Amino acid sequence: MGSTASARNGTWRNWGGTVSARPAREVAPASVDELAAVLRRAAEDGLPVKAVGSGHSFTSIAATDGVLIRPDLLTGIRDIDREAGTVTVEAGTPLRRLNVALAREGLSLTNMGDIMEQTVSGATSTGTHGTGRDSASIAAQIKGLELVTADGTVLTCSEKENPDVFAAARISLGALGVVTAVTFAVEPVFLLTAREEPMPFDRVCAEFDQLHAENEHFEFYWFPHTGNTTTKRNNRSAGPERPVPRLKGWIEDEFLSNGVFQAVNWVGRAVPASIPAIAQISSKALSARTYTDIPYKVFTSPRRVRFVEMEYAVPREALVETLRELKAMIDRSRLRITFPVEVRTAPSDDITLSTASGRDTAYIAVHMFKGTPYQGYFTAAERVFTAHEGRPHWGKIHTRDAEYFSRVYPRFTVFTALRDRLDPERRFRNDYLRRILGT
Repeated sequence: MGSTASARNGTWRNWGGTVSARPAREVAPASVDELAAVLRRAAEDGLPVKAVGSGHSFTSIAATDGVLIRPDLLTGIRDIDREAGTVTVEAGTPLRRLNVALAREGLSLTNMGDIMEQTVSGATSTGTHGTGRDSASIAAQIKGLELVTADGTVLTCSEKENPDVFAAARISLGALGVVTAVTFAVEPVFLLTAREEPMPFDRVCAEFDQLHAENEHFEFYWFPHTGNTTTKRNNRSAGPERPVPRLKGWIEDEFLSNGVFQAVNWVGRAVPASIPAIAQISSKALSARTYTDIPYKVFTSPRRVRFVEMEYAVPREALVETLRELKAMIDRSRLRITFPVEVRTAPSDDITLSTASGRDTAYIAVHMFKGTPYQGYFTAAERVFTAHEGRPHWGKIHTRDAEYFSRVYPRFTVFTALRDRLDPERRFRNDYLRRILGT
């Protein structure tokens, strides 16, 4: 099944191997009407319902012991409106297919995350994002939504139609209904020049505000146990197109970032004491490079090494302090970390439960190789993040609950009130939603 979640003997598992569930039944509706009928039948049987995408969330946000809805037949582009600059796409469409189809039409999303495995609705409903000074998460680029609610009603939402639902449903956590189609703002395809280069940790911290202000898309990776980072700046370019040569691309993206990195993690898992020495080498393995290509080829890259991840959004002005505290915590601990820490940014947005809702944001993501004990590292990191009113990514590991979220999201109760209205019987309930939204 490739990179998607797998189901064997009736057991559903997510990509990261952190969650499994045994649904009572699985369905793959081929139309909005069929989906509405599935919801009505689940209500008659008193079963909860969950739509699942590619299983790329590390949390149990998609797990259910009730009816599992697979979106495999709800795919494809419904409509392209060049005048309005929008594309309407079925919710089960993988981002990879959307990006390729848009490029063929000479169009592109303005910004995107760094992988394309997720479905459109899975990515938007959990708040998937890339990095951007002016352009925000994938959900922030939504202009309209089609949502089937618990009783089978089909709601069309936009800034003009059902605006209160639209404000929340762009990042709905699967709690308000099943998203069946999404209308995105798109623009004519453009070129980005990517400049990747190493930079000392202290210099990135000292110049972070400037690096953020001067680049449309700035991000960096810090390698724990070292003072080294790799920085990446993506900016619009007049061309010409200069993609990464195929062999060089294979060596850097597949062999170094995936193949050798996999081996490094195996060694690290077997001999944790070797990790700091390996980190010094890994942090210098990729040399500086510059290339120019269409957006999805610059923003996204293959991720074949399986990992577990926690990511927190902190106010952008608190980033450097938070990162220095994280580094100090790792330096004085006995932790041995092979995966780099990833730092990205997003401008403030107006989506009720967006991690960037109402504040300019920086993201700090920590990863561990799949199969290594991650709890010690993540617990210590989470303590650092929550001290800065951090908001965890909805699809990545965290231990927060409704009480915490009601403090860090000013409009938290607006969301829960809307949920009470749209799903009074809690048809879309599961243990994760009970924890993060309360009963």
